[in-house]
Amino acid sequence: MFQIKTNWDLQASHAGLIIGVYDRPAKLEGFLAEVDQAFDGHLTELFKNNEISGKRKEITVIHTLGKFNIKKLIFVGLGKEKQSNFENIREVFGHAFKMLQKQKYTELAVALDSFVRGDVEILDLAHALGEGFTLATYRFEGYKQKSNEPEKQINSITIYSELADPEEINAAVTVGAVYGQGTNSARTLVNLPGNMLTATDMANYAEELAARYGFELEILEREDMERLGMGALLAVNQGSEQPPKMIVLKYDGKDEWTDVIGLVGKGITFDTGGYSLKTKDGIVGMKTDMGGAAAVLGAMEIIGELRPEQNVVAVIPSTDNMISGGALKPDDVITSMSGKTIEVLNTDAEGRLVLADAVTYAKHHGANYLIDVATLTGGVIVALGEDTTGALTNHEGLFEQVLESAYEAGEQMWRLPIFPKDKERVRNSKIADLNNSPGREGHAIMGGAFVGEFAEDTPWVHLDIAGTSVTKRDYDLGPSGATGAMTRTLALLVERFEPMK
Repeated sequence: MFQIKTNWDLQASHAGLIIGVYDRPAKLEGFLAEVDQAFDGHLTELFKNNEISGKRKEITVIHTLGKFNIKKLIFVGLGKEKQSNFENIREVFGHAFKMLQKQKYTELAVALDSFVRGDVEILDLAHALGEGFTLATYRFEGYKQKSNEPEKQINSITIYSELADPEEINAAVTVGAVYGQGTNSARTLVNLPGNMLTATDMANYAEELAARYGFELEILEREDMERLGMGALLAVNQGSEQPPKMIVLKYDGKDEWTDVIGLVGKGITFDTGGYSLKTKDGIVGMKTDMGGAAAVLGAMEIIGELRPEQNVVAVIPSTDNMISGGALKPDDVITSMSGKTIEVLNTDAEGRLVLADAVTYAKHHGANYLIDVATLTGGVIVALGEDTTGALTNHEGLFEQVLESAYEAGEQMWRLPIFPKDKERVRNSKIADLNNSPGREGHAIMGGAFVGEFAEDTPWVHLDIAGTSVTKRDYDLGPSGATGAMTRTLALLVERFEPMK
């Protein structure tokens, strides 16, 4: 896919060469000066007349008319130099590759050095290119009948750079592509319909990951959960004809099983709401209620590829939430694996129930730090909209590392508070230790606070991706549909994690 070359070669044969240009360059330098000379100075005139724009994301295509073997020069506007950063450059790459793929290019070259300005170094640019390309050109094909006409995709990119060793650039662009591909895998899982991704299917997918990367795998069946007392997950599964699965993947990145990061992902493969039934409009799209599980599995793919020196246990409680004569009912009292009893006031608040047993089981496997990811509440969308993930925590140091990882991944996050009275509301039941739905007020906080009761004193961060896991619109780094939210954040956290005392 990616080929790295150090020397400019205007006679190399390429369908198009992508060149980054900043707004209002003072003069043409380096490679642009060579191109200008080949065009007898006409490139300078085009810039002077604003016929080649450096405004951010504006693209200008110039035919070379046989002056050299590169058929087209593709100028990509980068905006003002002082606004240049990794996230902006990644979006620009995504925007360009997305447009060029629609124009049915199959092969391209990139003058990477032309993108260097501001605080973004050449290896960061290479990472941004690999990640931006992989994310932006993702497509979920779906199940429509295919035509006989072969689809054209970009399958070869030659990267020209004289500013770093080719092996270093290759490593950086490959890492970027790995982060993009892990996110795309998460997107595909979320985009799959519920009848094609049951808990069993998700367990099989995890088994494939384990075989590919050498992860230790454990899949608990119903009888195992009964033996371990996982009454919360089993209760949610009561109405289903599909068996539940508790999926565990372990990655040993150190000699000893210490400083273990626990990644817990909600894996509800379809959510009817149970007897607290969703509306006819609200139930559509509930195949995506396993977005947290998808993020964890996508992050584990990245971890398996990059092999960081960290220990990770991934725990995914998976079932659908259905209705039948034996389904969980409002007013039922259930007992979780931790021994805590739960009064069920809302069967549509099922995600926090399965996470309760999963968090407890992650601790059972030695997790010293916990990050749970879940499409948990509609309340987080009301509070923060559809572009920002809500977060809660019981540990400042762990949260700061998660927040920094989210910032570097370009994924927006905002912390919500947990005050003592919030915990009191979750514990407000006359007949059980906890209730699973204290009311609509502070809904996102209540959902997270409930999960926090099972984290107890273990450092913990809760990520509510109900708003960010899918999008209704196309954007620079992907199409409408699943986003793979928090996949890259989790993988970055693991890669750069600093254990805390």
